[in-house]
Amino acid sequence: MRNTKPAFEKIVPEFGKSLLVKQHNEIVENNLPFWHFHPELELVYVNKGKGKRHIGSHLSYFDNSQLILIGANLPHSGFTDRFTTNGKETLIQFKEAFLGDNFFNIPEMHKVKNLFAKAKKGLLFNIETKQLVGPKIEALITYNGIERIIHFLEILNDLSVATNYSLLNVDGFAFEVEPQDNNKIDIIFSHVRKNFTQHITLDEISEKVSMTVPAFCRYFKKVTGKTFTQFVNEFRIVHATKLLAENPTSINDICFESGFNNFSHFNKLFKKFTGKSPLKYRNEMKQLVGEK
Repeated sequence: MRNTKPAFEKIVPEFGKSLLVKQHNEIVENNLPFWHFHPELELVYVNKGKGKRHIGSHLSYFDNSQLILIGANLPHSGFTDRFTTNGKETLIQFKEAFLGDNFFNIPEMHKVKNLFAKAKKGLLFNIETKQLVGPKIEALITYNGIERIIHFLEILNDLSVATNYSLLNVDGFAFEVEPQDNNKIDIIFSHVRKNFTQHITLDEISEKVSMTVPAFCRYFKKVTGKTFTQFVNEFRIVHATKLLAENPTSINDICFESGFNNFSHFNKLFKKFTGKSPLKYRNEMKQLVGEK
């Protein structure tokens, strides 16, 4: 079974470049975690491909093409299961401050700054925006130096004025972290990822980052906007959404496999987090698979 637990991914652009631009037309097997998060934003354009979207708590399928902007520290998986003839995926990863801490704070960049904020929910753009911006994204790999930056800013401007898009991860699963917090968050996340099916005490997790329990609780709430208990429960729920969509196991078994020891508590939290019961969620996912 493939790894369904998100992990921190460290992204390193090519030497002398502030953007990481990748393009391929076949499934790329590598050692990257299947479900992961990173402080960089990620712009993905799939042209003539089919696959699955798993962004935060959102899971759905696409056919032919998609254009998505994923905000910083929003867990997600790869997007292409297979390409059609002449299919291609282009991916751009960049830090919000890739042009300096204040560039996007100037008045002319206000709309782009708002775009980055909305991307924390995951933005899926409609067909008109795909047709306009898609070819520009694919062409970006042919540029270098300042030309690449100029063309990328044009892409960001086009996306910032687009009005037809969907938010994928509404009230969902993400982290509000600063770059200096990545190491601590990585340690915490890794421990939860390995142990979320068991009870994780505050003493245990605080010790991992060399903090007292009160200090850890204050730090974690400040960085993520959640209590540690809420975070672990949301992690378990997101894990359960994947199992419900991809695994024929009974809902009761999925409850316990996701780290919950009380079925009614699992049902209550699942509905609070996703807006629907586990059974309804599974049935909707089956319909989506059938419509692919």
